[in-house]
Amino acid sequence: MARDSRRACSLQTLIGVDVLAQHLDDPSWRIVDCRFSLADPNAGRSAYLASHVPGAIHADVDRHLSGPRVPGKTGRHPLPEKTQWIEQVRRFGISPATQVAAYDDSGGAFAARLWWMLRWNGHDRVAVLDGGWRAWTSRGLPVTAEVPTPERAEGDWTGRPSLTRLVEAEHVDAARQLVLDARDRPRFRGETEPIDPVAGHIPGARCSPATANLDAQGYFKPPDELRRKFAAAGVAGDRDVVCYCGSGITAAHNILALRVAGFDEALLYAGSWSEWITDPTRGVATGDCG
Repeated sequence: MARDSRRACSLQTLIGVDVLAQHLDDPSWRIVDCRFSLADPNAGRSAYLASHVPGAIHADVDRHLSGPRVPGKTGRHPLPEKTQWIEQVRRFGISPATQVAAYDDSGGAFAARLWWMLRWNGHDRVAVLDGGWRAWTSRGLPVTAEVPTPERAEGDWTGRPSLTRLVEAEHVDAARQLVLDARDRPRFRGETEPIDPVAGHIPGARCSPATANLDAQGYFKPPDELRRKFAAAGVAGDRDVVCYCGSGITAAHNILALRVAGFDEALLYAGSWSEWITDPTRGVATGDCG
């Protein structure tokens, strides 16, 4: 209970299960199940159809939270066109007045992508369920297999300033920016690469794994612990922070964790490593130092 009380004050970064449980029947809320697996793209949808938080809709990373992939040009999960994304948000039944709560079963990695993309629209009423699906089910809270059909929302998204910041590959510069890689250290070092054809990292980048944002139970660490984690990676508020990962997914997890820790909004390099390596003129580094 204390864990949820500590998280209950914010509806813009994290939300606890107790708070979400109080709003299952609230028509001004939209719950979004973001479960997904890179190893099995159908697994998230299948898990959702079997059981989910009552009232939740499903957002699929490949179909809903990414645009078309162009081999040799884009990363594995490029952002969709902004107008297409806004239309998808409307189909989800989300208006600018809607409070959104997103969850997954991957420590918030995929829910953070939705969190970031709604902030890209200028929408600040979105939070990630701390502890995710595991926290919800471990408390014995209600689940269902009933799939809702949301009504299309007609709210006006035009003219809303983005709450996020993007950077393209040509403007990623570790000499003047702090570039943080959210992948685990073996992939950063180039010791292993299970997904992309080239191993390593952007020269000058520092490793700050998104997995280290969570405690052993899968909850986000407290703000002071996250501050120490990012400070150890060099975050000090004296220069822009650029977050990237393999395809722009777990990079959003680092951006969320930075916000929880009280830091300014970091820039997202959405194409991330899988886009970076499509251009052979871009540098590749291995080992601990960029």
